[in-house]
Amino acid sequence: MALWLVRAGGHGEYEQKFLDENRIYLTWDGLSYDLGKMQDRSQLKDLLEKVYPDASKGKLIHHAGQIWTFSHRIAKGDWVVLPSKYKPAIHVAEVTGDYMYNPTGDDPFYHYRNIKWLETDIPRTNFDQDLLYSFGAFMTICKISRNDAEHRVRNMAKTGWKSKPIAGIGGLGKTDTDSEEPFTEDFDLEEMGRDKITRHITAKFKGHKMARLVESILKAQGYTIYVSPAGPDKGVDILASQGPLGFSSPRICVQVKSGSDPVDRPTLDQLVGTMQNFQAEQGLLVSWGGFKISVDKEKPNQFFRVRLWDRDDLIDQLIEHYDKLDDEIRAEIPIKRVWTIAADEENSSD
Repeated sequence: MALWLVRAGGHGEYEQKFLDENRIYLTWDGLSYDLGKMQDRSQLKDLLEKVYPDASKGKLIHHAGQIWTFSHRIAKGDWVVLPSKYKPAIHVAEVTGDYMYNPTGDDPFYHYRNIKWLETDIPRTNFDQDLLYSFGAFMTICKISRNDAEHRVRNMAKTGWKSKPIAGIGGLGKTDTDSEEPFTEDFDLEEMGRDKITRHITAKFKGHKMARLVESILKAQGYTIYVSPAGPDKGVDILASQGPLGFSSPRICVQVKSGSDPVDRPTLDQLVGTMQNFQAEQGLLVSWGGFKISVDKEKPNQFFRVRLWDRDDLIDQLIEHYDKLDDEIRAEIPIKRVWTIAADEENSSD
């Protein structure tokens, strides 16, 4: 058995298709050939040279490794992790089918394997940092093997997808794409940095303190704020409005959930009801643990009334308005801008 990292396209654009169809696809454009008939990697390389004549030798090597992995190495019973590009979450599935080729499929969905989703929307904070490093590899398909990763993820399934840090484990995870030549793996440094910020905020802003962080961000945006005291909040943590005295529109009710679990539809419904009680025009629901599908489905219906901030949205707002935040908040979250070369897409499926 093995644990594989699989991405839903070079930019995660096919994530919902994977989730809805209970399949993982090989998303290389124009690759309408039955890969199951390939007897060895040399045949595959010859094919890729014909399909992608302008690709460099290095790119073809990377692509061949990932494509061979999908068509020949992944097996029934193996597990797959799919990091979400739309929320701070990880999806985990078990492979239930062999490699399949569909010559009439829409490009690039010619190649697939059937899977069973074991759990979706697992908060990234549930995983140890070294596993997140491995999941941050830029490869579209690769094996995660360092630090007994497969065994640890399988154990998480038995404990409600919770994990305990293991002493002495850390650093970048090992990825394996069955390449014939050594190569230097790139990792998503931005994602790694956000994970560190996430863990820092999780430790520093538990409970009602999370509302303080949201308060500071809204103040930086020009809102006048009222914050409910700690304790029962009658469905609202923050009231916010524009203008020097806070008498201008929009009037906003804010509910802040600092827990690690995704919130469900009743929490959203409660906020909508609270907005009516306070005669607020709009609402903001902040959930550090993200949102369940039942809430995501309501986004179109509530688009003109309610905004949803998950962990990534909150961190985006923190970074965007950092220079205007309260000195106390900046002291508690000491971050700095780091410049690096943007990763090329040598390893992507585009």
